Amino acid sequence: MHKGSVLVVDDERSQREILRVILEEEDYEVILANGGKEALKAVREFAPDIILTDLKMPDMDGLGLLDSLPKEPFLPPLIIMTAHGSISSAVEAMKKGAFNYLTKPLDKDELLIVLSRAFERLNLMKENYLLQQEVHGKFNLDNIIGSSDKMREVFSLIEKVSSSSVTVLLCGESGTGKELVAKAIHYNSPRKNKPLMAINCAAIPENLIESELFGYEIGAFTGATTRKLGIFETSNGGTLFLDEIGDLSLPMQSRLLRVLQEKEIRRVGGRENIKVDVRLIAATNKILEKEIQRGSFRDDLYYRLTVVTINIPPLRERKADIPRLAQFFLEKYNMEFGKRVKNINSEAMRALLDYDWPGNVRELESAIERAVLLGEGDTITMADIAGVIKKPLQRIASTNFEIPPSGIDFEELEKNLLVQAMDRAGGVIAKAAKLLGMSYKTFWYRWEKFGLDSELSRKEETAP
Repeated sequence: MHKGSVLVVDDERSQREILRVILEEEDYEVILANGGKEALKAVREFAPDIILTDLKMPDMDGLGLLDSLPKEPFLPPLIIMTAHGSISSAVEAMKKGAFNYLTKPLDKDELLIVLSRAFERLNLMKENYLLQQEVHGKFNLDNIIGSSDKMREVFSLIEKVSSSSVTVLLCGESGTGKELVAKAIHYNSPRKNKPLMAINCAAIPENLIESELFGYEIGAFTGATTRKLGIFETSNGGTLFLDEIGDLSLPMQSRLLRVLQEKEIRRVGGRENIKVDVRLIAATNKILEKEIQRGSFRDDLYYRLTVVTINIPPLRERKADIPRLAQFFLEKYNMEFGKRVKNINSEAMRALLDYDWPGNVRELESAIERAVLLGEGDTITMADIAGVIKKPLQRIASTNFEIPPSGIDFEELEKNLLVQAMDRAGGVIAKAAKLLGMSYKTFWYRWEKFGLDSELSRKEETAP
């Protein structure tokens, strides 16, 4: 079995034959061409893996061959053979995209080493290309599930903004799929072959987020023994997704605003500004207008972020999408767990449709994952989801509760429910979550969201 195919291009017949013998002994398939024009014909007919070409040839030299190669998704690595006096031209060829060069007379060991490295690069290029194709397909709009009117509005906005580089703000509750929308925008944009970097502003300590975003120089602080590039630099030319941007501190908001205005950053401890070309997509589950009123978010940054705002609806407002989403997750976890669950029975599906999903699509996925993993039969039944599906909102509605004339602050209501549940559960988070029909993770997320973790600490300190 051949290791791969090599197109040898040289106007000297003896040189071609010597290379053919060497390469065939190493199990390479060899294709011969006596010049650049014949080489182009061979590329079209045989699609060689590697091109090994002389630099100086009468009809078309190696540089001309490089310039004339068809612009495919990736070019076969091209290796230049040249005499010592033409090394500068070989270096020029590398600047234009050639993989490497060899000097004549060729050293057999060096030739085989360079060829081996060229095949390694080729394989990496192919893997990367296939991965890109898979990712692009995965985040194609046709593959994002949603047929409700509100989701169609989201799809329409994604299509409109993808072709540009405008800043986009994604708004929606936790678990609605904001990161999925950010990926759809990126992979349907002209930047799709450039990096997409993501950072959760709420998950990184305030004293570290500056160096994460902007990088740092040697000696910028204790322990900075090497230079580090920040996410803005590593995503240059691509897209940066800033999740939970409402949790950025005011000083960091100021620095981010300057980046958006000036299109440049400065590393921590650095003295020079560095130009960056990054498309920013931000996301938040907070109402930023309220944060501005509280003085915790800059209004000038808000206006920079909201060139286009996409509001992603909670699952309770797009229940028509639940059957398709549930089926998608069922198939996903069948493959992951090696199960053969075929469907969801009508009683279980009715329960899925009746539930209000405080954790949104993420919570639905978790429920189906659990049902597929723990279920015994080939159908998901009510028994498989009974431990997940609760109806806290219906229980509240059935009590003698009246809306006051001044209306309801839902954030304050949710906060009070969390505190009451924690009190009734004796401070045990798992029990409190169960009282409200939430998962442990969802309860703790909302508890931290309202800053109640500090209140819990104070209660523990004052307890007798």
